[in-house]
Amino acid sequence: MKFYDSITGQPLFVAPRGRSIDDFVVESRNQGWLSFRHDEVVWSNVKILEDGEAVSVDGTHLGHDMPDKEGSRYIINIVSVAGTPNKVGIVKHTSIK
Repeated sequence: MKFYDSITGQPLFVAPRGRSIDDFVVESRNQGWLSFRHDEVVWSNVKILEDGEAVSVDGTHLGHDMPDKEGSRYIINIVSVAGTPNKVGIVKHTSIK
């Protein structure tokens, strides 16, 4: 599954990667938020700030890194990744950087 920035339409996460869909769903349900792992992040479009906040490179707040024993775990608000793919050449908003 691909998850897109709700403002820009840029891809942010692809899941599951390195785990089953059942594992992805169970972890997300247990957290109460979508829960992504390091390999599921589209790093060209996502960055993690010093305080652990996850944002798109265009400034959309996504959620937070809440590591556990398995490593980084990005707990993401579904509203932030409910976008549709951006068509090439179409700008949906002015980037905030």
